[in-house]
Amino acid sequence: MVHPIHDPRYQRIADLLAELRKERGLLQQDVADRLGRPQAFVSKVESGLRRLDLIELMDFLAALDVDPQEFMDHIVSLSTGPKRR
Repeated sequence: MVHPIHDPRYQRIADLLAELRKERGLLQQDVADRLGRPQAFVSKVESGLRRLDLIELMDFLAALDVDPQEFMDHIVSLSTGPKRR
């Protein structure tokens, strides 16, 4: 079993957040400004060095103007983790 901190699903989330930012024509600094955080925060999130808790993810999605339900549906469709019973 993969240790939770190394679960590849975290990197898929980070990659998707970066992809959504780029699709919207935003720089990391633009997202950071919307979040009131430094650009390095966005960089660390997108590179997978920093994971987001649920509240931070909701804020990040709001900064990207992304519907949280659609985001989660997309993540679930990509999931290859343990199956639910």
